[in-house]
Amino acid sequence: MPVLPKRFLFRFRVPCRYTSQSWTVKGLSLDETYRIPSFCELESGDVAAGSPPQGSFDLRVAWSEKGLFFSVDVFGKRKPLWSRVTQPDESDGVQICLDTRNIKDTHRATRFCHRLVFLPMQSAQGKPHPFVAWLPIHRAQAHPNPVDIEFIKAVSSLKSDGYRMNIFIPSTALTGYNPKEHSEVGFHFTLADKEFGNQHVFVQEPLPVEQDPSLWGTLLLMPQT
Repeated sequence: MPVLPKRFLFRFRVPCRYTSQSWTVKGLSLDETYRIPSFCELESGDVAAGSPPQGSFDLRVAWSEKGLFFSVDVFGKRKPLWSRVTQPDESDGVQICLDTRNIKDTHRATRFCHRLVFLPMQSAQGKPHPFVAWLPIHRAQAHPNPVDIEFIKAVSSLKSDGYRMNIFIPSTALTGYNPKEHSEVGFHFTLADKEFGNQHVFVQEPLPVEQDPSLWGTLLLMPQT
């Protein structure tokens, strides 16, 4: 087995399509054209015709002047979710890292770098009630502007073999977000799961992917059509 994954030798840039939709209480509907491929999955050869492998996910991303939208569909789980608000970075859920200036010549996060975690938890009444948290990035040079976490939206629905989650991160919660001036956004995605381990879209462990923005991929904010 090689010391470093083959993906480390490349810098990935993927198109992120524009949407004119607005966030609703049920989230946002993004079709197949918004899907972001998992390069980790492609390299491992897990993509095959027919039913998806255990622990698969479907990720879709869109942008607008209002912010960034994410749709995550997780399937193939056989065990219940493990989620703890006191341990968000170790719980089953989604972690999203963003660099609104897409700086690739530093290994330490700047004030334009953000790390957010979303847990598809249930309320005491048994209804889906996602937990959202901002997490500091280890060894960061600076942190983004403080923001009320209530501005960041998420809705989820639990399934017998996984869950679905819609996420909206508004521009007001993203220091430096300016699509007109900066059409590239650094992006790292982690599907964290106790059952089948962490999965990523681009580069993965043992590299320090949660703290080094130079390892993150790039979302190309495509022009409106």
